Amino acid sequence: MIKNYFDAEKFESLFFVAVGIIAVLISIWFWIKLKDSFYSGMAIPLVLLALIQITVGMNVYFRSPKDIVRVESYLTNDKSKITDTEIPRMNTVMKNFVIYRYIEILLLIAGLVLFFMFSQNIFIKGIGAGLAVQSSLMLMLDFFAEKRGAEYLSYLNNLKL
Repeated sequence: MIKNYFDAEKFESLFFVAVGIIAVLISIWFWIKLKDSFYSGMAIPLVLLALIQITVGMNVYFRSPKDIVRVESYLTNDKSKITDTEIPRMNTVMKNFVIYRYIEILLLIAGLVLFFMFSQNIFIKGIGAGLAVQSSLMLMLDFFAEKRGAEYLSYLNNLKL
């Protein structure tokens, strides 16, 4: 279960990185080729949130193999560290997912408000569209990560230590 959890985290982190890179490339295309006010506005949140996606994705990708070794070492050499270290760490991770969810929902709502309330300002409408798209993608990816985290935490809590 430990290896499966962190391997799945590593795999999903590549989605985060891919979404971020695609968002940056689309934004560059918007700025260079389309040069339209709507698309220029849309490119701003696409790039800003892409930087977060790429950074988080790369960190998780490179950290996951070390996490496998660390937690499997706890299980083999010092099971008390599962209770003292890994379970509290995962409880914090799960609490952070709730915070991320609220932030992503707020960004989605902000994007929708900008899109629908500022229909006369095409640039602002574009910002709203980009914000709605990116926050929706992050919300979806974090949903699966949170679900996986809950299953992993349940596994840890059910270990006979």
